[in-house]
Amino acid sequence: MRKHLVLTLSGPDRVGLVEDITEVLLNYHGNVELSRMARLGGEFAILMLVSAPEDQFEPLREGVRALREEGYKVTTRPTERGYATRYSGWLPYRVKVTGADQEGIIHHIARHLAEKGINIETMDTGMFSAPMSGTPLFTMSAIVVAPPGLPFTEWRDDLEHVGDTLNVDTEVTPYTG
Repeated sequence: MRKHLVLTLSGPDRVGLVEDITEVLLNYHGNVELSRMARLGGEFAILMLVSAPEDQFEPLREGVRALREEGYKVTTRPTERGYATRYSGWLPYRVKVTGADQEGIIHHIARHLAEKGINIETMDTGMFSAPMSGTPLFTMSAIVVAPPGLPFTEWRDDLEHVGDTLNVDTEVTPYTG
């Protein structure tokens, strides 16, 4: 039987970091089931769902925690893999937001989704410079799941209104994977 944990790690970016972490996991027969990794400024951040045989679970956790000695912040949290059943029957959508960067965009979008009972599954955000003016532009892409009884056009139109008040473009489309 395999057990699961969520592993987070952040610290100074360097060549070979991902190789070092996955080597530790491999030494304890750990398997990366889902992951997100990104360089954020000069830091590197990792978020992983890892599985390991039950008898290797605690040694794996200790092996990963040893990276703290190299200056990394590491957390491990046991979890269950059956999370998908919680939102069984919910409808997936992709939400894209683009526009001039300003404080609060993520908060206002997330608040609207939460008020409608919509769960955010993944969210990626970033900034880039406009080609001609160099103005900072915000971009967001999220996968969300909505309760099956929630009318799509209602929450989509309301979200577009939120975007209009923030002067950003919003686009919601069914997500097919």
